[in-house]
Amino acid sequence: MKTYRIASIPGDGIGPEVIGAGLDVLDALARRDSGFALDVTAFDYGSDYYRRHGVMMPDGALERLKAFDAIYFGAVGAPDIPDHVTLWGLRLAICQGFDQYANVRPTRVLRGLDSPLRACAPADLDWVIVRENSEGEYAGQGGRSHRGHAEEVATEVAIFTRAGVARIMRFAFALAASRPRRHLTVVTKSNAQRHGMVLWDEVAAETARDFPEVTWDKMLVDAMTVRMVHAPASIDTVVATNLHADILSDLAAALAGSIGIAPTANVNPERNYPSMFEPIHGSAFDITGKGIANPVGAFWTASQMLEHLGEADAARRLMAAVERVTAAGIRTRDLGGDATTAEVTAAVIDAIEGGNA
Repeated sequence: MKTYRIASIPGDGIGPEVIGAGLDVLDALARRDSGFALDVTAFDYGSDYYRRHGVMMPDGALERLKAFDAIYFGAVGAPDIPDHVTLWGLRLAICQGFDQYANVRPTRVLRGLDSPLRACAPADLDWVIVRENSEGEYAGQGGRSHRGHAEEVATEVAIFTRAGVARIMRFAFALAASRPRRHLTVVTKSNAQRHGMVLWDEVAAETARDFPEVTWDKMLVDAMTVRMVHAPASIDTVVATNLHADILSDLAAALAGSIGIAPTANVNPERNYPSMFEPIHGSAFDITGKGIANPVGAFWTASQMLEHLGEADAARRLMAAVERVTAAGIRTRDLGGDATTAEVTAAVIDAIEGGNA
């Protein structure tokens, strides 16, 4: 039996709640499957750690995490600590340190759920958004001068390298080729951003020659938001920059029912380092004002992790169990129900242990 070493970093806010639920479900799946086991080690990195030590994680943390097969990550951020401190001190430090340059965010309407789009059937919305995860607008280049003065200047420089664009483009074309529709949409803003985005357009056209089985088109990011709302069935696989795909994937999750269901995989495709799997929100708090956790995103993220580890059958069984639960109407409030995280988790475990997944 194969045993996988998993580093669990629950983090802040709703992170411990949804990651705890995900681990409970993974444990039930491993027991039911009997073909694999998970050896989980928890790390207390996050805002509480920062308050005690002045850093989000200690020196040597990446070297320690490098020994694991995957990282299961919750959330990061606290009202009393600047967001750039928490983000750059933990999540981005791991993503960049482990060259997790492919951020993969699938979205579809789960069984039993409805899209807020009136004319959208479940089959019309089944997308994967690929986000370049190492450079672009989040490269961290720039600075501030003349602080506090009227002439203060702040620059945020987007960095696009041919190597960085080429590798994410090849990843996206290959992913599109593996899906039934074999269609890719390349999203840029090359009418206004005439250097980096034009490079994206050129590399996309060059890469397309190596994937003749994939049909592809190109959209400006503002037009893409309209297309996602008015023509969801025309979309399959999408690739965009760090900032553009970050925003588009949140819209995608909301159109599928709630940002609380959104999963993500931060992948090092070459597997030189562990990849990191995180439910990118876990609740709809920022949108609805409801401070409620939604474990569905954590379950979906766990299925991504299983698939990455080579346990594709277990990943499918997990999502089948989740969809049995959503179809039965057991949902948190952001999905129109009143179930707690514990109740949703128990229902998914019952579906797994009952052999219905």
